[in-house]
Amino acid sequence: MAPKWRELADKLAERIRNGEYAAGQRLPHIRDLVQAGEGSKSTVHAAYKALEAEGLVTSSRGHGTVVREQAPLKRLGIARYDKAKWRDGDEVAFIADRVASGRTFKRGDQTQTVARVTAPALVAAAYGLPDGAEVYARARLVRENGRPTHTLTSYYRPEHVEGTRLVDPSPGPAGPGGGFRVLYDAGHEIDRMREELRARPATPDEATLLQLAPGEWVMELHRTAYTADGTVVEFAVGVHAATRFAWSYDFTVPDSSTGEAS
Repeated sequence: MAPKWRELADKLAERIRNGEYAAGQRLPHIRDLVQAGEGSKSTVHAAYKALEAEGLVTSSRGHGTVVREQAPLKRLGIARYDKAKWRDGDEVAFIADRVASGRTFKRGDQTQTVARVTAPALVAAAYGLPDGAEVYARARLVRENGRPTHTLTSYYRPEHVEGTRLVDPSPGPAGPGGGFRVLYDAGHEIDRMREELRARPATPDEATLLQLAPGEWVMELHRTAYTADGTVVEFAVGVHAATRFAWSYDFTVPDSSTGEAS
């Protein structure tokens, strides 16, 4: 049998999911649930902490426990990299996600810092660089309505981006079409990509930066972009607040018997 706090958490979660408690609505005070016979103060507190860890509510002093907005952003998979968006238009990847989600965006939703650094081991391995080699790190923080949604740090070989807008730290995308368009204009057209994802607990620094609830997890993304001849022209590491995104992939099913697998 599940502990009392778990039973209460499940009951409240169902009420949140069926709309009885709407997004932005405050849940009852702990003392009210105690008086209603839902359990002891410690039981109700544990149930609320479980709901917070599961991303259903947020808790803060002075505001109580409030139901979170449950409509996540669509984080497109393949479609976000459509060349028609960035090569022929001006829609960068995070804006493509906003458009698909029916959400608004503005230039200041993305800020970045740019620095020339010694390549971390993971980056050096992706590029096949020797120890001590330098790369440019373009670290972005993306927000929606003032709340951080994810970070993305792209690493570039200096000879690919020196003198381009990719080393400009001004807020917003690196011009129409963003970084992929900059690489394209410099003669480095993206031909294929590999993305690797894993879920893990947030580090303390990530929890602070992304304004995560205690116990909330993140999705870590590793993205490698190649030209047609196999040259790596971007390696990126993203950290996404797991409860703020729904990942979506739509693609033709490969058939290796016909040589169509990729």
